[in-house]
Amino acid sequence: MRYGIIGTGWIAESFIEGARKIAGADIAAVYSRTAEKGSEFAEKNKIEKVYTSLEEFSKGDFEAVYIASPNRLHYSQSKAMLEAGKHVICEKPITVEPEELEELQQLAAERHLIYMEAIMYMYNSGREIFRDAINKIGKISSAHFDFSQLSSKYPAYKSGSLPNIFNPKLATGCLMDLGVYCVYPAVDIWGMPDKLTAAASFMESGADGSGAASLVYDDKVITFTYSKLGQDYSGSAVFGDEGTVTVESISKMTFINQYDKSGDKQELLGDVEKYVLMGNEAKEFEMFIADPGSEKYALSSKTTLHVSRLMKQIRTIAGIEFE
Repeated sequence: MRYGIIGTGWIAESFIEGARKIAGADIAAVYSRTAEKGSEFAEKNKIEKVYTSLEEFSKGDFEAVYIASPNRLHYSQSKAMLEAGKHVICEKPITVEPEELEELQQLAAERHLIYMEAIMYMYNSGREIFRDAINKIGKISSAHFDFSQLSSKYPAYKSGSLPNIFNPKLATGCLMDLGVYCVYPAVDIWGMPDKLTAAASFMESGADGSGAASLVYDDKVITFTYSKLGQDYSGSAVFGDEGTVTVESISKMTFINQYDKSGDKQELLGDVEKYVLMGNEAKEFEMFIADPGSEKYALSSKTTLHVSRLMKQIRTIAGIEFE
């Protein structure tokens, strides 16, 4: 599969490494707003063609596009690529608004194209290991998912700069960047909740720096916490009357352990390198392209839409707004 890349950040580099090693991808081109940054990225990642025009890029000699631009651009760039006949895999959040996602899913279906969110949870072995483990701990009454990671951009923000991740004009912030990793497993495993509560703390820029949410089902409560202003070391856990399952990294779904009622521990999964997880995304993406009518692609698309809708509900209740 030949790819064009939109975005020149570290996440795009991780995808390229994984796509090449795991899926054998051919990275044909990169789009950047500036020739200097595009050329630097292309040289570093051994990419031949650099575009600074999105229109010209859309006509490039490749079948698929990976998008890793600021959140605010995901919808317009995805739409442009789909209209140009390209399959699209877009970084999370795939769109800002669920209505945008519905529109583009329909557009992709009409054009017989694949449109997929790049989210590590859905496409790695940890997902199935986790789901299998929680089926073995009896009746589940509660779970707590946390993704609190002190942002590398926070010192710059404190010094007076405004990094993209803390700029509401780009539809960023903690929920969109980290909280989504808590939402995905809850929706994937238990579906949409009956009730929802949510809250957020805000930075001077207007971005949410941390937040929490509770998903209430008829027989359980799932809580989330997430922050870009502090670091968590306790991880996440699902609690049943026959045992507990813990996950150290909810984003990568790694370091999974199962405990029985007496506290005996069974290690189910250790670490997995980031490029492998992102390579798995590319591998599944290419499988969907080969078999667009697969049940797995239909489930993936449905889950992505449900997550987008729940994220919007959390934003509304917590008062998270984008300019």
